[in-house]
Amino acid sequence: MNSRKLFLFSRQMGLLVVSCSLLLTFVSGGSGASKQVPEISPQSVPEPVLAGEKLTYTISWSKVFSAGTAVMEVRREKADGRELLRIVSTARSIGMVDSVYPVRDTVQSLFDPRTRQSLSYFLDQSHGKRKKKRELHFDRERNKVTYRADGVQEVLDIPAQTQDALSSLYYLRSRQDLEPGKTIVFDVHDSGKNWAVEIQVLGRERIKTPVGEFDTIKVRTYPKYEGVFMHKGEIFMWLTDDSRRVPVLMKSTITIGSIVATLTEMIPGGSAR
Repeated sequence: MNSRKLFLFSRQMGLLVVSCSLLLTFVSGGSGASKQVPEISPQSVPEPVLAGEKLTYTISWSKVFSAGTAVMEVRREKADGRELLRIVSTARSIGMVDSVYPVRDTVQSLFDPRTRQSLSYFLDQSHGKRKKKRELHFDRERNKVTYRADGVQEVLDIPAQTQDALSSLYYLRSRQDLEPGKTIVFDVHDSGKNWAVEIQVLGRERIKTPVGEFDTIKVRTYPKYEGVFMHKGEIFMWLTDDSRRVPVLMKSTITIGSIVATLTEMIPGGSAR
């Protein structure tokens, strides 16, 4: 493989590291038309995500070539008398990819577990020589979001119950109605736009990972907009078939092979962290 092909391959793998780590592509594709989503009553849903949870993934090409790692942590935080969760997702490239096209990403979402809503979102990306930062601040009473990126600030309208690209995963995990054949639609705000997200529940499967074997629920979505993943292949995710809904395996089809994020370490939530 010549140096240019190596760079292009590593760059693509680097972008895929970002895609898997943010999980944005698994839950933030959709029809592009925003839809109103009925609110889930906080009293009717058990807590699937607790402070102290830490999930570590290896990101690979067709389970053959390791490209990076991703870690998602949940931390307890208190603000204005409310008990909140700070969700932190970090990703980095490794090996050959890291030497040619290094990726360092940190994403944070401040999440209210009582209402299942994001309060703020921060993204700090470093892809090779390219760097990007952006943030969102949600005004839930007025259904507005303040979007800041590249020195520009906008105040935009959002539908009720809109999530950010990271909190959307945790919102999905809070759903206890993931039954085969069901389609779930909710709203996500990303890059200054509102997107309608459609999740299809495909069925139940037994999955083996380095952490162990799990009974899982398999879901599918399609990324159809300009984000960190540019293609329009199918995205699959396997969530544990219990109240935690832990994503143990994620897979995205590409032109050649697939990109796979596999759970390699899990620390359950519930600690005093």
